[in-house]
Amino acid sequence: MNDHDHHHHTNCGCDVTPERVDMARRRLMTRSAGAAAAAVAAVAGGTAAAATDEARAYYADPKSPGLPQIDMDIDPGRTALVVTDPQIDFLSEDGVTWGVVGESVTEQGTVDNIERLFIAAKAVGMPVFISPHYYYPHDHKWNFEGTLEATMHSIGMFDRLGPLNLENFEGSGADWMPQYKKYIEDGETIVCSPHKVYSPAQNDLNLQLRKRGIDKVILAGMSANLCTQAHLYDLLELGYEVAVVRDATAGAKVPEGDGYLAALINFRMVANGLWWTEDAVERIGKSA
Repeated sequence: MNDHDHHHHTNCGCDVTPERVDMARRRLMTRSAGAAAAAVAAVAGGTAAAATDEARAYYADPKSPGLPQIDMDIDPGRTALVVTDPQIDFLSEDGVTWGVVGESVTEQGTVDNIERLFIAAKAVGMPVFISPHYYYPHDHKWNFEGTLEATMHSIGMFDRLGPLNLENFEGSGADWMPQYKKYIEDGETIVCSPHKVYSPAQNDLNLQLRKRGIDKVILAGMSANLCTQAHLYDLLELGYEVAVVRDATAGAKVPEGDGYLAALINFRMVANGLWWTEDAVERIGKSA
């Protein structure tokens, strides 16, 4: 069964039917179909290796910053790589959000850049943490939602049959991107409990980091102005230093605005470091 077919039963009471999910997915996927067509072709052809020159120029930092330029050092034993939502629904052309995030994912080279971070961290023994996003049938019974919560629920994003049920999980939108599995499922990576809205306020990421003596985070993953940014804010409030890898994330482009640009502006203002992937990889390598 294709895991983008919704798996809720008609009597589960969540009012999410296969027909409703399919209609919502088609609306979302076609909204930016023209803009995403080139992105799909690029990813399918394996050409998304790094941020494009055009994207680097368009999203370049100001030549004369008005704010102090802060940076973060990597301290072995105290620094970890944290990746939010490295899942099919966000990063694959088969994912339910590709119609709105595909252009940004492709122009930033996000898929490959996240993998480069995994490789670099594993090579030096840096701890890696995943903060995933899953929705179960009971999550579809919430009494109120925000705009994007309602959207995610309506399209069956990150859906699983239950917290103890992995039926139909393999290859579904909630599953990891295939090229990441060898890093995530190596027996060393810490997969945290799922966050439910955007931030790690409701999962065990903070606990797992603290129990490992981590107080510095290299942050990457999806999506820029939502879960990644929310993780940044929460971790900062909890007393961590956080450097964001700017081209190892991406955001939706919708009539309401460019989510990646919105996040980048805030990253510049609050993060302890804002790095390109090649810079992050070099720093990680030198930290061993």
